[in-house]
Amino acid sequence: MTGRLLAIDTATTACSVALFDDNILIASEYEEIGRGHAEKLIPMIAALPGKGRSDRIIVNCGPGSFTGVRIGVSAAKALGLAWGVRVDGYQCLSLVAAQARQILDQQVPICVAMAAGHGEFFVQNFDGPGLAIDALVSLSPAASRDHAKSNIIAGSAARALAEGLANGEFHEILPNAAKSYLLLQEMKQLKSKPIYGRQPDAKPTVAV
Repeated sequence: MTGRLLAIDTATTACSVALFDDNILIASEYEEIGRGHAEKLIPMIAALPGKGRSDRIIVNCGPGSFTGVRIGVSAAKALGLAWGVRVDGYQCLSLVAAQARQILDQQVPICVAMAAGHGEFFVQNFDGPGLAIDALVSLSPAASRDHAKSNIIAGSAARALAEGLANGEFHEILPNAAKSYLLLQEMKQLKSKPIYGRQPDAKPTVAV
């Protein structure tokens, strides 16, 4: 699909946007902010050429920060409705794996580990071409080490996981909207709804 594409990424402590024209990056913003995505995101988009107006929008649907994911998806859907354009999603760990392959400049299996809260990691394994070879899971550090199918670890929790592996190699990476072009086309066509990766912390009580 050609035309202008706006990519939005607020799923982690980084906040980024990117504008592509016929698959060529024409402008982007990236900042590691920790919190405050709601205040940062719209000014970032407004600073893009044409205030980010595009023919299609893609957004990082997670997993990651519950709040960050919801902010990104909500903003993408609001803009999609206002502009009358399609909104698709992509999965956070898929983009991190793609960024790692670009850094390594080779197609090798990669395990992605992202901070998941409560001392756990979001973990998923990817093959050389970049396809997931198992399902996304949220595991303790010990269980994550057993789950890793590569000694090359990428992501926000890469160092912590790699240090427990024999010959572990780590690349601390956060997703960047400007790198979304690295994803295979089918990986940028997910439903634009949050991917939380684990059960919410708050659970409804049952009356007795």
